[in-house]
Amino acid sequence: MLIYEMKLKGTQSQYRRLDEAIRTGRFVRNSVFRAWLDGQVKSRNDAYKHCKVLSDNREFPWVSKLNSMARQAHAERAWASIERFYRNCRQKIPGKKGFPRFKKYQVRASVEYKTSGWKLSDDRRYLAFTDKFQAGTFKLWGSRNLHFYQIQQIKRVRVIRRHDGYYAQFLIDHEREEKKELTEKQTGLDVGLNYFYTDCSGNQIDNPRFLRKDERKLKKLQRRLSRTQKGSQNRKKARNLLGRAHLKVSRRRNDWVCKLAQHVIQSNDLVAVENLRIRNMVKNHHLAKSISDAAWYKFREWLEYFGRIYGVPVIAVEPAYTSQKCSNCGEKVVKTLSTRTHKCSRCGYMSDRDENAAKNILKSALKQLANTVGQTEINASGEPDLCLNGETQLSKSTCRKRKPKS
Repeated sequence: MLIYEMKLKGTQSQYRRLDEAIRTGRFVRNSVFRAWLDGQVKSRNDAYKHCKVLSDNREFPWVSKLNSMARQAHAERAWASIERFYRNCRQKIPGKKGFPRFKKYQVRASVEYKTSGWKLSDDRRYLAFTDKFQAGTFKLWGSRNLHFYQIQQIKRVRVIRRHDGYYAQFLIDHEREEKKELTEKQTGLDVGLNYFYTDCSGNQIDNPRFLRKDERKLKKLQRRLSRTQKGSQNRKKARNLLGRAHLKVSRRRNDWVCKLAQHVIQSNDLVAVENLRIRNMVKNHHLAKSISDAAWYKFREWLEYFGRIYGVPVIAVEPAYTSQKCSNCGEKVVKTLSTRTHKCSRCGYMSDRDENAAKNILKSALKQLANTVGQTEINASGEPDLCLNGETQLSKSTCRKRKPKS
């Protein structure tokens, strides 16, 4: 699946109608959740039926204005959160299980349409909404070209409201695949705060610290917001300016991480990373802001995404003792966070702490990859045929199993 995003250009009256559609979608989602609490909704089909009940109810005439498939999409959102809560309870995940909550007003909100309720123009530059809210036709601003895809391939259209305007996201049924030449290189990456990451060859990438660079400006805008009166127009303007500043930081960070991940994938045939629990790490309030600003989780997401596109396996290993273990002899060398140099008392090996950890990460990934290989069989051309299990991306389209001996 591909997601293309373009900005919607229209009038203020059109934006107000989009706001009405967004509020209606939130109302449908909250109503389904309330019906689940009351025991009226027990399955996804019951959630769909509840949408019909809402549209026929004369107390809520605005619900029938929203497209029927859009109502179903918001019912799916509600039931997805309920299913996630049930799944976390079954798996006995420690801590909070993610009990669903009612959605309140937020500047960043969305309404989602499926295959109806919208229409693209012939030149793919205008998007019209055909439900009873009558939002009208919007001009699409962006660099994406929708001419490469058929209308039938667009499965969903989501309208997102942000601080700087309204955007349309197109979910396209298309599998992206890119060709890549083999580089015969394998790398392990150890992310950090001093440097964004250090690979097993000792190469280090500086941490850009986008939030830290703009923190002074953000604090100034936050103070301006706190001095305004609640409910006033000046408060809305100050909140919009603060939201735009945060959007700029997040977009710069995401763009930088995306390009860096693509470069790493194109330069290697195997990438090993740590399976970090970011949610647990940010509980340390001394490092929470720096960890969030580093965007380690977003970097791993982009690595896995480009790994699927270019056919490069991205293996996540457990981070336990990767910094303490010597990559040369395997001896455990206890170090604090302030100790930045690894020196083994057993073999005398000395290197940077992060480089030593990156080598251990690569070794663990190769060991995990070897354990994942089910069987090696020689095919007709004389080449080994590897059948891999698990979540690694290095796999053949057809894996043959040996027949048991009779």
